[in-house]
Amino acid sequence: MRQLNLFVGGMGCRGCVREVTALLRDVPGVETVSADTARSVIRLSGTMQPDSVIAAFNGSTFTPTLLPPTLESDAAEHDRGATTE
Repeated sequence: MRQLNLFVGGMGCRGCVREVTALLRDVPGVETVSADTARSVIRLSGTMQPDSVIAAFNGSTFTPTLLPPTLESDAAEHDRGATTE
């Protein structure tokens, strides 16, 4: 399972969070969506592709930026024997 973190410019209130999470729930492969409104960060898990996640914002007023993987998710990938290049 992949985890993606996004900084979402313009997402500063609960209404914005509802709108952003609604956009992302329709992306193929997204299993969970959680939001940190204070930091404007969305965390996704599932089998989604990053390009599909970014494309979900087309036509919206929000500006998504993929964040680098966290040390926590890097460690989980390493424990599963995954390699990164």
